[in-house]
Amino acid sequence: MGVSMILANEQLLQAYQSIILSIYNEIIVTDKQGMILFRSGKLQNFWSTNTTSLQGRMFTELEEISFFGDPILKLLKSEVHSLQLKAWNGSHILITVFTSNHAGEELIIWGLKSISDHVIEPMELSDDTNTQQTSPIVVHSPKMKEVLHTIEMVSKVSTTVLLLGESGVGKEMIAKTIHQLGNRSSKPFIAVNCGAIPENLLESELFGYVGGAFSGANKNGAPGKFELANEGIIFLDEVAEMPLNLQVKLLRVLQEKEVTPLGSSKPIHVDVQIIAATNQSLEKMVREGRFRQDLYYRLNVVPIEIPSLRERTEEIPYLIYHFIAKYNTLYQRNIHILPDAIDLFCIYDWPGNVRQLENTIERIVVTSKELNVDSKLIHHYLPWKKTEIEEPPIVHQIMPLQEAVDLIEEQLINMAMEKYKSVKLAAKVLDISQPTMSRKYKKIREKLQQAVLSPSNKRQILEQHLNKQLRSMAIVTSAVILPEEITELVNNSSISTSTPTYKKVQEKLTKIREQEGIIEWVYIFKPVDYNKFLTIVADEDFIIPVGHTYEGPSEMMKVAFEAMNGKPGVTPLYKDIYGEWKTSFAPLTDHTGKVLAIIGFDHTRSYIETELKKIENMLKTH
Repeated sequence: MGVSMILANEQLLQAYQSIILSIYNEIIVTDKQGMILFRSGKLQNFWSTNTTSLQGRMFTELEEISFFGDPILKLLKSEVHSLQLKAWNGSHILITVFTSNHAGEELIIWGLKSISDHVIEPMELSDDTNTQQTSPIVVHSPKMKEVLHTIEMVSKVSTTVLLLGESGVGKEMIAKTIHQLGNRSSKPFIAVNCGAIPENLLESELFGYVGGAFSGANKNGAPGKFELANEGIIFLDEVAEMPLNLQVKLLRVLQEKEVTPLGSSKPIHVDVQIIAATNQSLEKMVREGRFRQDLYYRLNVVPIEIPSLRERTEEIPYLIYHFIAKYNTLYQRNIHILPDAIDLFCIYDWPGNVRQLENTIERIVVTSKELNVDSKLIHHYLPWKKTEIEEPPIVHQIMPLQEAVDLIEEQLINMAMEKYKSVKLAAKVLDISQPTMSRKYKKIREKLQQAVLSPSNKRQILEQHLNKQLRSMAIVTSAVILPEEITELVNNSSISTSTPTYKKVQEKLTKIREQEGIIEWVYIFKPVDYNKFLTIVADEDFIIPVGHTYEGPSEMMKVAFEAMNGKPGVTPLYKDIYGEWKTSFAPLTDHTGKVLAIIGFDHTRSYIETELKKIENMLKTH
């Protein structure tokens, strides 16, 4: 090739490069594994690295210290793919990825462009109590995704919900989200902190009073919170703090849908959905006589356990980003939390949960003298406690010293990865380098891979995921059967299919089957002895006639009788004379909380196999 040809090719290459850089701020070329081969242009003040040359480094390594979320290589599904990502420093970057094949070698071309000045934020759930800010629920962990799935289901019905979790996890935010997603969103949302109102005022605050009901009362009286929440939702926070005498009145509201104002004998009908919340164990309080058992059963229709911040550390960076943006705007500041500081936040235990995190971020925004807050500064804002080891690990038998060291090391690595879900964070908390952590964890995974991913174990893992979904569906859907309906059906000595209650319940069950589209049959059983159930009502297509008994295989009957004892559950796949099934059972109770019958949802084997395949694809277990 002549000199003139070489110069022409170089000029052509420079022209192409100039054209691309007129569109993007920076171009990076990597191999298919993500190793950087070439770089041109530069995003100003972006990459969190002191290295002047990026060549030879892994693009995924740069991503981890610069962006939220999973590595982009995992997300690629086509030859050209564009993503808008938020960076730790608050900027927004548009990344367009092209794949190319050069001389038989697959290359990936990354075009990066800063779009911070004209980014459009996605719509978030609004917090009606604060018009200045939006209040999104941050959902980036499996546990919070389960919570979100459940609240989406309960928002469709008017069932009673009990929110459980430590102080500061966001129970009121969850309650507001149920309100915003549901049919009552245009109606009032009234929040009451039962622990913050003096006992002598709580009754009139909740149920209202008439004129002259007590000394100092308004002569015209005043409506209570239940009246104000009519057709909407009332949120009873710290419900465990409610005194026993008021628990009786609350039970009446739940059962009769009416309140009686203080000083009056005339009840007022209210249509209110109740969401209660507590950070205490109501079961323990019932055993100790500090909380009424019948009220506990009426509140505990759909319990939702909200995980602590320690159990969802992957959401901490997103929460930090949200709170920094919120308080920078509120106080007109421009504080940035650097990646090493975010790592420190992620390995802190947060005993005060999301509330403590938000308060810490607000304090940093208000008081920080530095615009860029790093890990050294963070130490001044968090009350660090040194972990004290009370006694050394117990070894029950003599073994080679190195084997013992390896065993303890493996346990620590597994504990760190289980808690932080990140090699980077686990390495920080264990005080080892990230490459060392990656190598050791890879070795542990390879050691366990054969056992964990054996066909029988893989099937068990997938079924556990499916069972959680079916159990949640059974619990929530069972709420459509009212206590008075099940009481009437169960207590009738002879079952009549012509009664209005029977027809009403049958229509409900048929509608459930048709709407869900994944259920073969829906039915309600009551036990007749220790090994048989009687069909008292079912959907229109149910194969067992009403009034006939059913005795199934032992594995199915075991779960059914556990449901009669108050424990919802899902059977393994079983076979009877009608086919092969997986059934989810939930208890049905009267007004006192006593279980009278169970509701069953049958799913065919073909549906189960299809769902397991979907979950397998979703979890990428294959």
